[in-house]
Amino acid sequence: MHNQLREHIEKIIPLTDEEFAFVSSHFTAKKFKKHQFLIQEGNPVKHSYFIISGLLKLVYTDEKAKQHVVSFAMEDWWESDYYAFFTQTEATMSLECLEDTEVLCCSFEDYKNLCNGLQKMERFFLEKATFGFLGSQRRIISWQTSNSKERYNQLLKQYPSLLQRVPKSLIASYLGVSRETLSRLSS
Repeated sequence: MHNQLREHIEKIIPLTDEEFAFVSSHFTAKKFKKHQFLIQEGNPVKHSYFIISGLLKLVYTDEKAKQHVVSFAMEDWWESDYYAFFTQTEATMSLECLEDTEVLCCSFEDYKNLCNGLQKMERFFLEKATFGFLGSQRRIISWQTSNSKERYNQLLKQYPSLLQRVPKSLIASYLGVSRETLSRLSS
């Protein structure tokens, strides 16, 4: 598990064995079953998660109890309710396994100690956050300028394997369309 983390980090920054031992000591391995929650709305968010295997969905539930899929996270991705994680407040979203999932967990305290103890990791997390922000901007622009067919095609192009792993109802929620509309888009 930790080797995957090292390979992931070293795509951005090099690490000596000693540095990686320090990094690795700040993560805990956990396994979750399909349908288990890593984060539940209203609870404290204790960890950021690096996905080793499996698939997760991050969901926001509105005041009418309608669920909105904010994101999917698969192997080699990071996920959490980051607002709640960094502000150390209660979750406004839920993170649920769509498949049996293995993750490496990093607590907020470990995150701070990691960044303070190894400046390279601060640079690593800054780059990951920057690319996450850029992805969010692209998604907002897509919502504002693309129709549902264009958004569907963008999703197919960007994440082709996702459609094989995620129920169509969740893809529809992610795209902000009905299941029926998704059926028309995919035909």
